[in-house]
Amino acid sequence: MEAFKTLTSKMMPVPINDIDTDQIIPALYLKVTSKDGLVEGLFSNWRYLPGTKTDNPDFAINKPEHQGATILVGGDNFGTGSSREHAPWALMGYGFKAIISTSFADIFRSNSLKNGLLPVIVDEETHKQIFSLIEEDPETAVTIDLVNQLLTLPDGREVSFPIDEFSKKCMIQGVDQLGYLLGMKDEIAAYEVANAK
Repeated sequence: MEAFKTLTSKMMPVPINDIDTDQIIPALYLKVTSKDGLVEGLFSNWRYLPGTKTDNPDFAINKPEHQGATILVGGDNFGTGSSREHAPWALMGYGFKAIISTSFADIFRSNSLKNGLLPVIVDEETHKQIFSLIEEDPETAVTIDLVNQLLTLPDGREVSFPIDEFSKKCMIQGVDQLGYLLGMKDEIAAYEVANAK
């Protein structure tokens, strides 16, 4: 897992509320057990024209001005639906490192944090402001500082966001839960010796 401390990037807007995991990565693409090939399925029902693999020019992921964005800004209640881990895999496979929304479905949020995709929760006013900034100038960039849990807007305003301490520590160190435990093998061994009967 790649370490995450700070990120400055332009943003890709997908202002749709209640985006569920089947819209992020349809069930058709869940036949794999690895992360390979999932990018093709990312938002495929919106990304391609119906019944084709032809890019839908009206969807953000296909617009030239949004290419290179590593932050996705979604509508309210992002990632609802089934618990498929493939959703954060597909988003990260495309190149997203963080998602901004007013709220996230609990399971999607948990899966994202475990895989190194940072969900950033902001208030409704900030959320609307971000969409407006992108509409005015698609090159608008924000900075996400995970260490201090701050999102900095172009005007310098800082907005704090929540994250649990364990997930924060894992993301900053670039380790998953197992990697975190393996990093404590000396302490575990010492505990076992001290508590052996």
